Amino acid sequence: MGRLLAIDYGKVRTGLAVTDPSRIIVSPLTTVPTTELTPYIKEYILKEKVDHVIVGYPVNPQGGENPIVQSIILFVDNLKKLFPELPIDYYDEQYTSKMAASAMVSGGFKRKYRQKKENTDKMAAAFILQGWMDENPF
Repeated sequence: MGRLLAIDYGKVRTGLAVTDPSRIIVSPLTTVPTTELTPYIKEYILKEKVDHVIVGYPVNPQGGENPIVQSIILFVDNLKKLFPELPIDYYDEQYTSKMAASAMVSGGFKRKYRQKKENTDKMAAAFILQGWMDENPF
C-alpha cells in the first residue's frame, strides 16, 4: 500500500500533506512555491510510493467558482499527463485554511510559527487529506 498525497494549491505557494505508507497517519509535508510545484511532486512521487493524489478544490460558499479553479484544473491535467495511471481526486477545500489556523492555536503553536502562511498551507493540505480519507475509507 502506498501513500496518499494532498495538495492545497495556491497562486504563490502550495501546501502538501501525506499519509504514512499504511495510510493511518496524516502529516503536513511541506510548502512549495507554486512555480516549483510540478517538478517537486514529480520527484516526490518517483521517490515515494504514492497511490493516490487529492487536490483541494475551492468552492465559494455561494456555490460559485473560485477564480483559481482554472489554474488548479490545468495543474491536474498536467499531472495526469505525467502520471496517467495515478488516481487524482478533487476535494472541497472550503474553510480548510481557517480550520488549520484554529488547530494551530488550539495545538499551542507559537504565534511566530502561526504567522507564517507556509505553515497554514501545509496544515490546510492535511485537513483536505483527512477529510477525503474520512469520506473514502480503504
